[in-house]
Amino acid sequence: MLTTYTVAAGRLTLNNAEQPPEALRAAVWIDLLNPLREEVKVIEQTLGLELPTREEMQEIESSSRLYREGEILFLTAPFLYGAEQGEYGSTPITFVLAGHTLLTVRYATPKAFAAFANRAQRNPGLLSSADAVMLHLFEQVVDRLADILERLGADMDRASQSAFRTAKGTTKKKANARDADLKEVLIALGEVGEVTSRARETLLGLTRILTFVNAEKATALRKENKATIKVLERDVRSLVEHASFLSNKANFLLDAVLGIINIDQNGIIKTFTVASVALMPPTLVASIYGMNFAHMPELQSPYGYPLALLLMIGSAVLPILYFKRKGWL
Repeated sequence: MLTTYTVAAGRLTLNNAEQPPEALRAAVWIDLLNPLREEVKVIEQTLGLELPTREEMQEIESSSRLYREGEILFLTAPFLYGAEQGEYGSTPITFVLAGHTLLTVRYATPKAFAAFANRAQRNPGLLSSADAVMLHLFEQVVDRLADILERLGADMDRASQSAFRTAKGTTKKKANARDADLKEVLIALGEVGEVTSRARETLLGLTRILTFVNAEKATALRKENKATIKVLERDVRSLVEHASFLSNKANFLLDAVLGIINIDQNGIIKTFTVASVALMPPTLVASIYGMNFAHMPELQSPYGYPLALLLMIGSAVLPILYFKRKGWL
């Protein structure tokens, strides 16, 4: 789908229909979402450029994501989307700065894009130039990522409290309930770690784009937008540090929860080990008196059977008392 944003006399015109080349050249922002081959061909012929394919957008080499052809800049980075719905992922988005027009090529819709489009309709001043559109889009992305990281921090705190509360309440909850609680904590920490890593990937991609654009600012940025890029660089850097902190905290909590699970499993294994050791002497006694030899004095004694039972019980109780004395139980 091709959407154009054109500002004339302070008014914004948004158009989703097929447009002539003159209208495309006048647009300050052209947004391509899941573009058809015909739409790509029209844009390339109108603006005199060659758009990267979806496969080329997914390449990880820096030279394939950030490059210049004549006076046109091609900037590609992965962006987090779907974090609010729980069906999150990363999608590459290409920004093409071609004179007074910004062209975006994407195959998913991060919430920041929809939010910025709504803002632009209320405030057309955000679309004063192509570089201004791109930088304001980046600002919206950074704001969304900040909100997501704050929510992830809160989710991590709740998971931490739940895990340690479950660990302390060993006598108040049944084993099945404890296992269910710890499983939920592990799932929550896994989701937090995954979204955090994808958010950090987005921030690192933005850092590379801003660094590249800053190096090309003589031709890529207007003078009035240079202060904006400095603010963006500072905000992105602080969010990268916060994302790294959250990632380290998630790893720590994951290790702690796995440690709690290991302690529970060790307790179960220890119980079975003590039980097997305590039953070994009675088994030996029962095996001895289960032998079918003709001359066994105890077989003729009227007290042989109860004595054998007492011997088995005593041989089982003595190891348990010993383990308790050593503090192993």
